Amino acid sequence: MRRDHWKVRNNGLDPEVEFPEIVRNLVTHEFPWDTIQALSFALFRTYAVPGIGRLLDETGAFADNVQKRYDDTALLLEPPGLLGFDHPDTRTAIRRINQMHRSYDIPNDQMRYVLSTFVVVPKRWMDDYGKRPFTPREVSAVVHYYRTLGRHMGITDIPETFDAFSDLMDTYEAEHFAFDEGARRVADVTLGLVTTFYPKPFRGAVEVFSKALMDEPLLHAFRYDVPHPAVVRACRAALRARGRLLRFFPSRRKPKLVEDFSWVRSYPDGYDLAELGTFPTGCPVPHASPEAAPTDGERTA
Repeated sequence: MRRDHWKVRNNGLDPEVEFPEIVRNLVTHEFPWDTIQALSFALFRTYAVPGIGRLLDETGAFADNVQKRYDDTALLLEPPGLLGFDHPDTRTAIRRINQMHRSYDIPNDQMRYVLSTFVVVPKRWMDDYGKRPFTPREVSAVVHYYRTLGRHMGITDIPETFDAFSDLMDTYEAEHFAFDEGARRVADVTLGLVTTFYPKPFRGAVEVFSKALMDEPLLHAFRYDVPHPAVVRACRAALRARGRLLRFFPSRRKPKLVEDFSWVRSYPDGYDLAELGTFPTGCPVPHASPEAAPTDGERTA
């Protein structure tokens, strides 16, 4: 296959209508490894908002089984891109996500911020480290994809453009990033999990590498030491070199799914989407407020 096969394919699709296919091509064919790295960092950023990180710590899901929490998140977010928003499996996955979120009083602004990280962080990652940046058509498709996901999740006042998503994320982080002990615990456990994806002799280096990819506001929010500038330059240069090297490889024919990654380890014998995630029996905070109520579109999911 030509090296630019998926780029050409995506640029022949309508981003306002065929956005699930464009996103599927990006995630499973063009940038599978980069996407899962970028989305992992996107979720990691959300922990630095005390209201989000503290709640995740209070639920105990990370302390009890961070590997399962990581796997379930990735597996539940995958069906819309693979199957489209009308597929029964997608409806099951979104229903599970909504059931978990609505067990707690999560404000709309936090939900909207998390959604913005899914839009913004992957594009910035590809700009910096991917074999190529997203095309304007692909960026538009990503925006339509996550606006649709957000509506199914009952999120209101969703930005309409990438620039609006970007402004929302940057402004929200500037106003809300702060240290919280519970959030730091969630960050430490997650970072510890990431190091286990690699052989023991490399785990210390993986932690340093991960921190070298974090910006200073994120590091300061967790009170992590800022890596030496030379280390930061070396780590980021290595990722950029990887991206340049990949330009010479042919396009991927077979899609790479979440379950194909060796670090997704909780379900060696398969899984049932309806059984993924947590099932809270009691709520540490009041139930969801009216502004987070499901939309008509989500009620069908």
